[in-house]
Amino acid sequence: MFAITMAEQQGTTAGSAKGNLPSAKEQLEVLSQKPNLAGDQQAKIKPVLEQLHDVTLRLMEDNSLSREERLAKVRPWRYDADKKIRAVLNEGQKKKLDEYEHGPHSEVRGSLSGKTQ
Repeated sequence: MFAITMAEQQGTTAGSAKGNLPSAKEQLEVLSQKPNLAGDQQAKIKPVLEQLHDVTLRLMEDNSLSREERLAKVRPWRYDADKKIRAVLNEGQKKKLDEYEHGPHSEVRGSLSGKTQ
């Protein structure tokens, strides 16, 4: 989930980045477990993650952009996705998501909050 272009954080090129970017489905699975999403919440969040994934992937594949330009272009999309996702969560889930985003985790790198690790 928390797609700050995970491959870019690792310094990979756009050509190899596709394999490092978790799919929206994979991101939803992680999000479903960590803050424990209900089925209706998953249904509302899935399109947000799909859109973020698609935008991130397109930007990663754009060889005309530098790493910094890619990050700058994806950041507003991530902020928007974070806002939309948090609107679906209850306060307890928001707290769990905050803890997850700020802690070490091997499933996904980065966060929707715009902070890199």
